[in-house]
Amino acid sequence: MIAETVCSAVAAAGLGIAAVTAFRKRFLTAARIAAYALVPLGLVMTGVVQWAADTAFSPVAWAGFGVLGGAWLLFAGTRAVERRRGRKGRAVSAAAQHDPVAPQASAPSLGPASRTTAKPRTKPQANSRADAADDFSDIEAILKKHGI
Repeated sequence: MIAETVCSAVAAAGLGIAAVTAFRKRFLTAARIAAYALVPLGLVMTGVVQWAADTAFSPVAWAGFGVLGGAWLLFAGTRAVERRRGRKGRAVSAAAQHDPVAPQASAPSLGPASRTTAKPRTKPQANSRADAADDFSDIEAILKKHGI
């Protein structure tokens, strides 16, 4: 009851301000003020204000908002878990479909034109600099593939 009275008073005051503004020959501004002033009156007439007041003071309505929030959290949580499992599940299923030992798994993918078969080493290198250079060549190949 009080909310309807306040909204009606705001609308009347806004329309009064719009009339004064129109008297000053600022018609566009007056029309905009009148539009804003009619919004609270329209909300009262449609019953939105009464519904909002009933909802604000109803413990059942607040419990309903809590249930809706809990449902949203469940949806968001299950989606996050599904995304994490989806990534791991896809990787596991892709590995299960291929041979246990992929012959080209350690070779960098440089594109279709430069694919070569990997040459097996006959003797292990004891030089740690050569191993580091091999590691960096893989990284360089990946960077070149992505244009970096």
